[in-house]
Amino acid sequence: MKTKKLAVITSFALLLFSCNVIDKLLTFTIDNKTSFKISTGFPLNLATEIITPDVTTNSTSEFKNNNTRADLVKDVKLKQLKLTITDPSNKTFTFLKSIRLYISTDANDEIELAYLDDVNSSSNSIELLCTSQKLDKYIKAPSYKIRTKVVIKETISKDITVKSDMKFQVTADPF
Repeated sequence: MKTKKLAVITSFALLLFSCNVIDKLLTFTIDNKTSFKISTGFPLNLATEIITPDVTTNSTSEFKNNNTRADLVKDVKLKQLKLTITDPSNKTFTFLKSIRLYISTDANDEIELAYLDDVNSSSNSIELLCTSQKLDKYIKAPSYKIRTKVVIKETISKDITVKSDMKFQVTADPF
C-alpha cells in the first residue's frame, strides 16, 4: 500500500515538474520602447493626455526566433514598464503626481497597461505597476498605440522627454 502511494505521489510530482519546465521553455520576453514628451504649460493637479506615435511591434520576428507563431501564442502579460527621463538629462520625476498608460490598436479597445499614483521619486527613472490584462491581441498586431495620462504637481519650465521600456512575457506553443 505504501509503495502505491509513493508511486502515485512520485508520478504526480514528475507530471507537475515537467509541466512547469515545458511552460518555462515556451516563455520568452518581447521588449518594446517608445518615447513621449511632457510639454510646458500643463495645468497643475489636472489629468492631461499625451498620445505617442504608433509603436511598431517586432512580434512576428520574435515569435519566429522563439520557434512559434502568433496563432500559437497562449498568453501575453506586461511584466515591466520603466520610464526614464532622457531630456533634460538632469531632470527627475519630482514634478509628477501620477501617471497611467493605456494600450489600443485600430481593431481593439483601449485598456489600462500600467500606472503609478502618488509618485514620490527624486530619480530620473521609475517603474510603473503593471496591470494583469491579457495583451495577446495587442502584441500580435503590427502596431499599437500608447496613450499616457499624467497629473503633475510642479510647474514644468522645459519640455520633458520620457522613454518607456516595456517588457512583455509571452507564453506560446512551439510549431
